[in-house]
Amino acid sequence: MANIILLFGCLLLGVVFGMTKRFPENAHLALNAFILHISLPAMIFLYIHNIHLHSELILSVAMPWLLFAFGCGFFYLIGRFLGFSRPTTGGLMLVGGLANTSFVGLPMIEAFYGKADLATGILIDQLGTYLVLSTLGILVAASFSSGNTRPGAVVLRIVTFPPLIALVIALALMKVTYPAWAQHLLLSLAATLGPLALVSVGLQLRLEAFRGNVAAMVAGLGYKLVLGPAIVALIYVGWLHRHGPIMQVTLFEAAMGPQIGGAIVGIQYGLNPALITLVVAVGIVLSFLTLPVWYYLLIPV
Repeated sequence: MANIILLFGCLLLGVVFGMTKRFPENAHLALNAFILHISLPAMIFLYIHNIHLHSELILSVAMPWLLFAFGCGFFYLIGRFLGFSRPTTGGLMLVGGLANTSFVGLPMIEAFYGKADLATGILIDQLGTYLVLSTLGILVAASFSSGNTRPGAVVLRIVTFPPLIALVIALALMKVTYPAWAQHLLLSLAATLGPLALVSVGLQLRLEAFRGNVAAMVAGLGYKLVLGPAIVALIYVGWLHRHGPIMQVTLFEAAMGPQIGGAIVGIQYGLNPALITLVVAVGIVLSFLTLPVWYYLLIPV
């Protein structure tokens, strides 16, 4: 619970600093660059190293891929129907299609299910959510941004994305024992991701962001907090008949609020930053109300 209070407090601090103009106008750009190049790779190096795969977790790892794929389809169709711009549609895909499976997800798993189930959450986050972000997420961001969308340029952006490079190196080093000083360094750097990301989001949040973005925000949060996890639950429980504690945690992770990493990438690519910050900020707050509901709904699973 202390972690949740810390994250919420960082979001509030970002809003206050943004309103009082205590930070430079583009301070969020420096914070986002630090997150993508240092904090996120450090977290990947740290957690991938201790991951142990087994067949029962395949569906757990697949969950973020399904959530994102259905989200892209949903936002593309509703974007066409409601006349959203391409940056708005792409931004919704990144924040509405990816769950916050780490900075909100892991503390919530510990609070509702206990520390024993954190391993499942870490696996979902590292081999699911962040691998989706590092590949399909960058593809979406590049495709819906106003920059160079030639196939070669998009592939270059994917293979040079720092978290993806970190993931490849981390997988190669899984059998290498990190020295104690390296583990301590990685832990310290990884711990900066959640607070810095939420301060960055808060810095960019403005009340005027609601103007013209309410319909898109409702669509994004409606999918992320309700429709998306319901679709995954219908597939896993209703169709594949999978049950048990691992499945409960997997579906609980699917119901998390919008993913901060996806928001950072979307903002970097100019995909309606005002909407992205609005969806993330409101979504994280609302998820504190919706997650207990999902927990009780998943008890029979």
